[in-house]
Order: sequence, then C-alpha cells, then structure tokens
Amino acid sequence: MRWRWRKSGEASPYNRSMQTLTLIRPDDAHLHLRDGAALAAVAPHTARQFARAIVMPNLKPPVTTTAQAAAYRERILAAMPAGPAALTFAPHMTLYLTDSTPVAEIDRARDSGIVRAVKYYPAGATTHSDAGVTAVENCFAVLARMEEIGLPLLVHGEVTDAEVDIFDRERVFIERVLTPLLRRFPRLRLVLEHITTREGVQFVESTGSNVAGTLTAHHLLMNRNALFAGGVRPHNYCLPVLKRETHRQALVHAAVSGNPKFFLGTDSAPHARQAKEAACGCAGCYTALHALELYAEAFEDAGALDKLEAFASFYGADFYGLPRNTSTVTLERADWRVPDSLPFGDDTLTPLRAGEVLRWKLR
Repeated sequence: MRWRWRKSGEASPYNRSMQTLTLIRPDDAHLHLRDGAALAAVAPHTARQFARAIVMPNLKPPVTTTAQAAAYRERILAAMPAGPAALTFAPHMTLYLTDSTPVAEIDRARDSGIVRAVKYYPAGATTHSDAGVTAVENCFAVLARMEEIGLPLLVHGEVTDAEVDIFDRERVFIERVLTPLLRRFPRLRLVLEHITTREGVQFVESTGSNVAGTLTAHHLLMNRNALFAGGVRPHNYCLPVLKRETHRQALVHAAVSGNPKFFLGTDSAPHARQAKEAACGCAGCYTALHALELYAEAFEDAGALDKLEAFASFYGADFYGLPRNTSTVTLERADWRVPDSLPFGDDTLTPLRAGEVLRWKLR
C-alpha cells in the first residue's frame, strides 16, 4: 500500500492530510451477480474495483453442477463491457450444496479449474435458499470428499428454527452445526461467510488455519439501529441481520487486527427496488458500486487504514491459494454523493447509503 501525504493544519477526527490511498487490486470473496439483465447491470461495478470474485450460486434454478457453473461463468464474462477492467476480471465459481449433491460432482468441480468452493445454505435461510441443505448429516459423504481434496465449504451460518430469535441464529448455528461439523471433519477448509456476531469472530479465531471468515462493509459500518433510523429502512436489511453495537465493534476489531483468517467479502446482493420496498422485502445490501470506499471509511474510523490492503488484497487470495494480484487501484479523498438509484434491467436498484456523501472515491 502506498500513501501520498500533504501537510494540513485542519483539525479532524481523521487524518485529512492523507489525500490518496493506493492498494494492490483487491478480491471480493463473496459476491452475488444474479443473471440476465440484472447481471449485465451490476457486473461492471465489481470489475471496476476487484480483480477476482467468488461468485455465489443461488440463482433460480441454483448452480448445482460444474457444467452449470461453467455456463454461468461464460454469461458473466459476456456481461462485461469493453475496457481494461473487463479484460482482467476473473469470476471464480461455486456450487450450491443440496441434500442430494453426488460425491462425483465434487471431483468434477475440483478438476474443472473454475470452481473454487461449495456453498452451504441452510434451507430457507436467505434469498433463493429453498433448495438448500435440510440437515447437514445428508451431506457427510460430500463433506468427507471435500475435506480429502481441500475444496472449501462456504457457510451461511444461521439456523432457521422458528423458535430461535433472529438475532441469535448465527450463534446457535455455530453451537449446533459448525462446532460438531469440525469435530467430525477437522481438516475441512471452511469459510464462515458474512460474520455478524462476536461469537462468529471467536469461532474463527479459535479454530485452525483451515477456517476463515469474511466480513462485509455494511456489517462493519452499521448496527441494528440502522434498520429503524427515522422509520423502517429496507435497503439496510440483510441476512444475517445487523446486530448490536457490541457485535459490530467485535467485527471491526477482527477486520483491523491483521489476522489473516479474516478477509473481504462484500456479500453485495442486488435486488430491484420494488422487491426491497415491499411488504415482504428481500434481504441484501447492494455495495458493489462503492465497496472499497465503504471499507475505507470503516478502517479509517478505526484508525487502521494501514491494515486495509492486507485485508482486502492479500488474505483472501492466500486462503484460496491464488497468486496475489499485481495491479493497483487508487482511492482519493474526495466527497461524492452516492446515487439515489441505478439501472437494473427493467427496474432500478438502490445502493447502500443512497443519497449520502462518502469521503473516499475510487479513481
């Protein structure tokens, strides 16, 4: 990371003398791109900021086979506009784990060279998760093979039991599912995605180097009060849901700690405005447009801008066994207003913090 300094006498809680911040081009280890016209609308935002992305498979129908993943990858590449970012952006694919995923599919995924992981959605936990796993025991043969060959399991860590409070579902999932799972498969490579709780951080910290966790910008910047500030805020609604301030602080501490087990995963999830602003609105925050600017704010607020590059550009690549990128991106200190809406097929999309002013801007 390279900084350019300029002297300034301005009093501020931030170091306003830092005018630019240049990072090795980062990777997004957790991304939703959708398909069709929606894919074409959002994919260029990611390609502008990130060199690579681990693309989630929860389409309708879900991406459950290596052949489907390969076809989806081609659609992603075809959606890229002309330009240098499009030429260098590489989508890395995942398979959607189901109760009936065959072991042979895991071998095909490993041999494909394009599938980097398998995603575990508890059935009914989040958007397009209806085909997900109903009981982890149904997948033991597949998980044993994944442990053997080193293919990572990416976990949406929430129970779906109606009797469990929604703010406790990550903690209970860790207790009921993840801890026993790692006792059975201790060498399984596993990523607890979009961690939202202190218990999630502690789980990753207390396990071996085969376990990691991703952190989103929205969970670093907001606590659950943001869901109700001045009224219901549907564009701040995501799953796992935002938690108490004490949990947000634990996430920030993990992000800026320099622990390579924690790295960037935006979980950017585009939904049409009418699907968010509805009686039963979809879960997901759209951050691909301005992800790096949001992370920069979170790290600057924590006094740890010097930790951003490793978190964003190194640790995820290292976990997935990918070479670190060599190109760079530059953020400059410049106030700019997040658009109120973006084109999204036949509809519009509302980005996180629409209409608000951010203090970092990607060149």
